Amino acid sequence: MKKIKLSILVLFFTSLIGCSQTSKVRTEVQDLNFDFEQIENGFPIKWVTFGSQDLKIYVDSIHTKSGKFSVIIENTESDPDFKAIAFKLPNNYNGKSIRLSGFIKTENVTGGYAGLWMRMEPEVASDDMHNRGITGTTDWKEYEITLPLSPQKTDRIVVGGYLRGKGKIWLDNLRVTIDGKDLDDKSLEILKVEIDTEFDKGSNIAFPDLNSETINNLELLGRVWGFLKYHHPKIAKGNYNWDYELLRFLPKYLNIKNQQERDNALVNWIKKYGQIPSCKTCEPTAGNAVLKPDLSWFEKSNLSNNLKSLLTKIYNNRNQGENQYIALHRDIGNPDFKNENPYYNMPHPDSGFRLLSLYRYWNMIEYFYPNKHLTDKKWDTVLKEYIPKFINAKDELEYELAALQVIGEINDTHANLWGGGDQLDKLRGNKFAPFKAEFVENKLVVTDYFNPELLDKAKLKIGDVITHIDGKTVESIVDSLRPYYPSSNEVSMLRDISADLLRSAKNTINLKYLSNNRNQAHDITLYDKERLNIYHWSKENKEDRSFKMLDGNIGYITLANIERGDFAEIKKTFKDTKGIIIDIRNYPSTPSFFPLGAYFVSEPTAFVKITQANLNNPGEFTFRRGRDIKPDYNTPKTGYQRRIPGYFGNTQPDHNTPANNYEGKLVVLINEKSQSQAEFTAMAFRASKTSTIIGSTTAGADGDVSTITLPGGLSTMISGIGIYYPDGTETQRVGIVPDVIIKPTINGIKKGKDEVLEKAIEIINQ
Repeated sequence: MKKIKLSILVLFFTSLIGCSQTSKVRTEVQDLNFDFEQIENGFPIKWVTFGSQDLKIYVDSIHTKSGKFSVIIENTESDPDFKAIAFKLPNNYNGKSIRLSGFIKTENVTGGYAGLWMRMEPEVASDDMHNRGITGTTDWKEYEITLPLSPQKTDRIVVGGYLRGKGKIWLDNLRVTIDGKDLDDKSLEILKVEIDTEFDKGSNIAFPDLNSETINNLELLGRVWGFLKYHHPKIAKGNYNWDYELLRFLPKYLNIKNQQERDNALVNWIKKYGQIPSCKTCEPTAGNAVLKPDLSWFEKSNLSNNLKSLLTKIYNNRNQGENQYIALHRDIGNPDFKNENPYYNMPHPDSGFRLLSLYRYWNMIEYFYPNKHLTDKKWDTVLKEYIPKFINAKDELEYELAALQVIGEINDTHANLWGGGDQLDKLRGNKFAPFKAEFVENKLVVTDYFNPELLDKAKLKIGDVITHIDGKTVESIVDSLRPYYPSSNEVSMLRDISADLLRSAKNTINLKYLSNNRNQAHDITLYDKERLNIYHWSKENKEDRSFKMLDGNIGYITLANIERGDFAEIKKTFKDTKGIIIDIRNYPSTPSFFPLGAYFVSEPTAFVKITQANLNNPGEFTFRRGRDIKPDYNTPKTGYQRRIPGYFGNTQPDHNTPANNYEGKLVVLINEKSQSQAEFTAMAFRASKTSTIIGSTTAGADGDVSTITLPGGLSTMISGIGIYYPDGTETQRVGIVPDVIIKPTINGIKKGKDEVLEKAIEIINQ
């Protein structure tokens, strides 16, 4: 069984959903959905899950403690793992203690235990019932966790239930109390943020016609608002609900008549938040900074001397240390955009909140995106361009599309609309062709069948080239979709678009295609996603081991399903082979760069440099050296490793065994499906003097991801740190460029050949 440290569980959880701040004085208990009675698309709203994909979490309407629904966590797999359901409390509370209680029923829980869990971040207090977990089969019983409160040290409180090991548990009727009081008790004191409910139901802001002057003024306001958010000491300390302060100021600002009135309004607004104390520790931007704060807009915006002087004073005496809205994740150092209210109750936020959404995102990128200098479009121009698009988005779909487009402007494959895009999903549809089509030799080619039994009905064969979809050429469709598929480079964009080209809300689509040199046309039936064995980037057979011996005394390793326990056996099994092939045309299931990388170096070897934000000087990024690969065989600490795009981990060795390094050839396989952790791993293997990287350019999105939440419950991510080779060569957008370029061909796909693997074998045999 995998032992999971709760701190790592919650680090994963918070990186996925961020940490949202509510401006309400208190939230009604029924709104928190602790009894799981509010269900949407078969799942309790406002709850999130994390953990192994093999375990299931779903709603049960038969076995409940009370009401109509309970929640089930179930594991029937042979390999024990864990799954958790989690909820972040909407506020930070004053008091002596916090109690989580709830009813749990279990069935055949073995190899671990079930329980409730609660954590106050960062590392304030936690309890996961590890010393009193529930095992076996039990009927409904109430359990509880009580922890002392430490509100001044607490950023967020997370509660939930989980299953570790095999079996099945039911959860129902959770309850949280502070000193015995329910969360809707009016006598409870909410900490930090002032009591501010003015815009809980909307901004009610009416925008005038957007002429060039109005747009210019709104662009300036967005810059000033974001600058103050991250620099003004009293705002950065959380003394104000900064979202609502914007909405409160906007109506007056929209009525200004000229530039002088505009600047005076901004000066008076800023002065409202008090005098700026002199900063004794503010340092100038480091001379070796990779990126430097860009405050040139102070001059370019034709600001009055009074306003310019005030902004300069704030910068020179900017906030130092903790900030209500930004931190760095421990160890890794990627941004933690905390205390950002997602406004889930506004699926189509009104125009004021839509403008707030744009302001929030643009400033996050402006000050804390390590790759801002690599975007195709100057980020300096993006805010002004998107103001009309966000304000004029007439419905939920247009808002989602506007958000997706501005997300795409950072040219980062990690950045997409990962959550909240309900209308976008409806537009794309939930019906799919029964086969996989990918771009090969710049053509859309059938490469595999999700369900081979549907081949005869679908007609198309593996290797057929699709030229038209519903009467439109594939090329024209791709061109029309480009703005809606955020990507670091062309290969990752085509990879992601190909997954949706044969997707629709209709039951059939018409395809024109080339098969055996003959043009054909056929209506193909589409199927609900649940009906098909759809896989994402690479097909994985979990029953197969991650390594095997190929003919000719060549070892083969795939990282798609590698486990920590495989490393020692791989080393022993492949010690005397002619060569080893490591296949990273997938997403590694377990971080392998240190434990496997150590097998291929004979001395400590640098393979990466990293840039990290300076929170005391927003916009500044400086290098810090990544860890070297050491020749000892290192085993990572036992601990949960995230299986999401973007994690490259920070494992430390539990123990070292004597170095026993591999002396044969190493060939590493990569392609456009190699992204993030896969790219980082390829960099580690490239550090070996015996390695050859072959295949095609990777996705160009590396560095641990940071989550961003936007009004309307939208969520996205960014590559949170800059990843460079030791000599300073960038990898973002470029990807890992192979030493030997070899790509699949249409002819090879027809014959069922893996031409990249064949080339690897050829290199080892040379």
